[in-house]
Amino acid sequence: MFTLRFTSPSDSAPPGLAPGESVILFDGVCRLCAAWSRFLLRYDQRAQFRLATVQSPAGQALLDWCGLPLDRFDTMVLLENGRLYTHGDAFLRVMWRLGWPWRLACAGMLLPRGLRNWLYQRIANNRYHLFGKLQACVLPDAAQRARFLESPPGPP
Repeated sequence: MFTLRFTSPSDSAPPGLAPGESVILFDGVCRLCAAWSRFLLRYDQRAQFRLATVQSPAGQALLDWCGLPLDRFDTMVLLENGRLYTHGDAFLRVMWRLGWPWRLACAGMLLPRGLRNWLYQRIANNRYHLFGKLQACVLPDAAQRARFLESPPGPP
């Protein structure tokens, strides 16, 4: 599961993504993941990344395209130019692309991949216990909706 794919999992483009577009899939009911999405919305000044919760239809379609489980989610996923990054590799790739000072987190690359991913997995497996679980997925405000692959329906 800790693999990095250098070719797309299928011959088609990822569903819902324009060529060259990057998307980060995250668990929409995890408090840590919700904080991560707020961090990205605030510090991704160039809007390099689109976001999608794994619970959304767009997130489910992307998970399916990647060949990842649809009912169990234990890693952040970065899809970039048809490539799939998971676990610590996804996190470090995102931090690198955010620029300074966030690139400093990439010092984690000094750790062997197995150890990085083991540490990442310890947090991921215990995220609900450590940080809590939300009752419903995070909903972006009107200004942030364009950053999400699938905007939630507006108020009736």
